[in-house]
Amino acid sequence: MTKIISAFAIGVVFGTGILIAGMADPAKVLNFFDIAGTWDPSLAFVMGGALLVTAIGYRLVWVQKAPLLGTAFQLPTASDLDTRLIGGSAVFGIGWGLSGFCPGGLVPALGLGMVEPLVTASAILAGMVVAKSAKSALDRGRAPAAT
Repeated sequence: MTKIISAFAIGVVFGTGILIAGMADPAKVLNFFDIAGTWDPSLAFVMGGALLVTAIGYRLVWVQKAPLLGTAFQLPTASDLDTRLIGGSAVFGIGWGLSGFCPGGLVPALGLGMVEPLVTASAILAGMVVAKSAKSALDRGRAPAAT
């Protein structure tokens, strides 16, 4: 129960920060990307602040032997750049640039009663289904033949 309450509290803090920073407003995000037009550099300060807090947080966390609410840290083991990572990153960036929503800003925006976040969330879910289906099809094609 403590993990659920902790996750909820962290989500509320994160979502509130996203809303206060304006990252749930696709126009603000798209203006950040529009360097030659109506460029709004304010999100650079949001990202810089996030990096600063993260850097401090990592310094505090890595001196611990284990997380407060877990038995071990869960760290990724893969470190190679492959076509899935690069392609997925490109599609993510294109989607973010077209919609103005990254998933971090999308989740709190879903509660604002606007249609755009619902459309974007639906597109993300559809993309996840397509990607999973494509991966399954590729994996079946690579499976060794039964003898």
